[in-house]
Amino acid sequence: MNKIKFDELGLKESVLHAIQDLKFEYPSDIQEKSIPVSLEGFDMIGQAQTGTGKTLAFGAPILSRMEKPSGKVQAIILAPTRELAIQVGEELERIAKYEKIKILPIYGGQSIDRQISSLKRGVDIVVGT
Repeated sequence: MNKIKFDELGLKESVLHAIQDLKFEYPSDIQEKSIPVSLEGFDMIGQAQTGTGKTLAFGAPILSRMEKPSGKVQAIILAPTRELAIQVGEELERIAKYEKIKILPIYGGQSIDRQISSLKRGVDIVVGT
């Protein structure tokens, strides 16, 4: 079997560098099938088991398509729970390691004033519940 590598999927060089730092060489099935579709700008729905890299599957194309940090919200990611919003935010931070992207998880149980203040200071990606 001739498995495709991440560097063949069309991701931005800085995103690829972060993925390599995470020691990932080959994409999972969900990543291999979804990344090219997302990079072309198509909407899609994907389903895969826990631990298969779904966050990287949608996060890497989002980061690769962003021109440059603007301090204005360019992407909103919705998660069903606070814990998952935090987890997605943390994973996106790892993938965006070489970008100057600001990612903000927003969820209940935190000071709304602090979250609004963070939004006003400038955020590129919001992960919320």
